[in-house]
Amino acid sequence: MKMKWIGTLSLLAVLSLVMLAACSTLDRESRTDPEPVAPSQVLDFGTLYAQNCAGCHGAQGHGGASIALANPVYLAIVDENTVRNVVANGVRGTSMPAFAQRAGGMLTEQQIEAITSGIFSRWGHRQVLDGANPPSYTVKAGNADHGQLVFGTYCASCHGSEGGGTPKGSAITNDSFLALVSDQALRTIVITGRPELGAPDWRGNVPGRAMTDQEVTDVVAWLASRRAQNPGQPYTALNYTQQSKAQHSEK
Repeated sequence: MKMKWIGTLSLLAVLSLVMLAACSTLDRESRTDPEPVAPSQVLDFGTLYAQNCAGCHGAQGHGGASIALANPVYLAIVDENTVRNVVANGVRGTSMPAFAQRAGGMLTEQQIEAITSGIFSRWGHRQVLDGANPPSYTVKAGNADHGQLVFGTYCASCHGSEGGGTPKGSAITNDSFLALVSDQALRTIVITGRPELGAPDWRGNVPGRAMTDQEVTDVVAWLASRRAQNPGQPYTALNYTQQSKAQHSEK
């Protein structure tokens, strides 16, 4: 009886050692798995872009509610410091938010840098403007009256004589659109186009005739002059009626 009891104890001891060894092995194996990365430590461009930018600028930078960032013409006329500042601080009065923690966002300075440098390294090709003389990027004061004439020359064939839209192009004097877009964004779109929507850059509106810097400036001034006086307030039914009539008259 005593020998049987000793045998049982020995068996239990062996089983305990086996279980401890197995647990030790599992523990060692689990430690080989990568540790979870805190959100503030993510520096992969693809992950950061997908989480913070793709909702407006489209998957792979191909455009959405906002402009395509994977547009070499855009990346050739804007410098990295400007883009970095926009990503970090947003654009006041528009739908572009601030992403930097110091500006109330969720991203660190390193993450802001990863997004900015990733945009240029993946999608930028400065040679796309070799031999061209693009208008300056920075917005400036223009002549709205002359801008209306410029609009008629370069833009009306697609967007309508008053910018109310046609089957070929969207309404760009729409109250809601103008309330959500800055003068700088208007200038950027006029210069770089929106290739994802089939809209040409400043060289392609009229064959063989590129827009001058002053023409870009003036047409932006005219578009800006069409903004509602009180953005965010109910827009007048008359405004929409006029745009609707203009759109139908272009068909």
